[in-house]
Amino acid sequence: MQLRQWQSECVNHAIKQFSANQRHFLCLATPGAGKTVMASEVTARLFEQGLIDFVLCFSPSVNIAQGIQKTFSHRLSCRFDGVIGSIGCSYTYQGMLSFKEDFWQLLEKNRVLVVFDEIHHCSGRTIEDANAWGEEILLNIQDKAQYTLALTGTPWRSDQAPITLSRYTDPDNKIQCDYIYGLKEAIIDVVCRSPKIVLIDNEKISVTDEANETKTFCCFDELFKGTSVPYQSVIKNDEAIRHILTLATDKLKIIKKVNPNAAGLIVSSSTEHATYIFNMLKTEFNQTAQIVTYKEDEPSHKINEFRNSSINWIVSIGMVSEGTDIPRLQVCCHLSRVKTELYFRQILGRILRMTTSVDQQAWLFTFAEPKLVEFANRIAEEIPEQPVIFRAPVNVSLSEVVLLDENKIMKNGISSIATNKLEFGSSYKQKPLQSDFLDTTTSKNIIGLISQSFELLGGFREKVVSTFDSPF
Repeated sequence: MQLRQWQSECVNHAIKQFSANQRHFLCLATPGAGKTVMASEVTARLFEQGLIDFVLCFSPSVNIAQGIQKTFSHRLSCRFDGVIGSIGCSYTYQGMLSFKEDFWQLLEKNRVLVVFDEIHHCSGRTIEDANAWGEEILLNIQDKAQYTLALTGTPWRSDQAPITLSRYTDPDNKIQCDYIYGLKEAIIDVVCRSPKIVLIDNEKISVTDEANETKTFCCFDELFKGTSVPYQSVIKNDEAIRHILTLATDKLKIIKKVNPNAAGLIVSSSTEHATYIFNMLKTEFNQTAQIVTYKEDEPSHKINEFRNSSINWIVSIGMVSEGTDIPRLQVCCHLSRVKTELYFRQILGRILRMTTSVDQQAWLFTFAEPKLVEFANRIAEEIPEQPVIFRAPVNVSLSEVVLLDENKIMKNGISSIATNKLEFGSSYKQKPLQSDFLDTTTSKNIIGLISQSFELLGGFREKVVSTFDSPF
């Protein structure tokens, strides 16, 4: 397997650190750079040197776990499904919660490497302040694994909690990574695409309150500062949706003239929102599309189908937002109500993976909400200023990225059976919050319950952020 330069450097650095009796290694590499391949190479080297007996991998979703299983099996030239004769297995973090004491004895009686993909899903330095996944790591892995290798493309959490197994500087509490490979370097090395982020605004927005008083705003920034109109009213506004889909579908058509297999992703805010967009794509824009939400019996199967199909668009809520490898994605619409920098970067990461196609454009379309504008303008920073608070958070089993979405999506888990064989397709579905599709013209102040009429009267305008195009 031919490694990229950064992968080779990181592998050598990890092996050197492990050989010096440093048992934990944290790699920050931009989404799409090839972290899984790098981790499989570290694993192979440790096996070749006789330093480990088994390897366990954990990740946040079934699709990611499947990808890890395939990559590790290929690199190690053996089964990687947990059955007799296998030297390892790939599980989800959710599946970790169902393991019994006899499973964890594997780490006490053998030299085991444990690989954590997207480690930021696990939080806590102690049992008292850990979330459910972090607690399992602290109790059963931290002091028992021979080595641990943690991977992430976004090494922070929106709840400001510390990431499990990570080191932080004192007193500024900045995370300490053992190896960093940022997006800027990946673009220079032609490992990742150079993204363009399109921020959509409107020049005349009218809001009328229940006293029949009307105010007009010249941009979304003024709208959100001067009224109680929520961002959800924009992303669920019929005119706004139609405009962003026009831009995105036109861009995909241009790319597909060169790359016929290119595709697009739309991240919506709810199942109703996703269905509305899906229907608009098919009826008004004459696009082939697939919808994937938590309500499907086998959403991971649908994602795999889309990966290998010629369908133009996949519409989802949060199931394709992180780690899912669909290299043919080159256009994305961020229409989620989740406005954290972590989530923004994870969505952008879905269109960064390079392919052998001629056209390697990557376009993300979203609205010029102040926070999203800020995130877009500092996308070149590997670790933006993210304060970490060492405190006792609510004990939950999912990262804030999954929980913050409107339907409280729980990603598919992987069940454990007596043979510890990887079982794809099992899932846990949390009941969603009851919410109808928002009216496209009315919003409510959650505190005051004041009805307001909201209209987009002006023309739309776009600003393109091309952070990495500058030679300086």
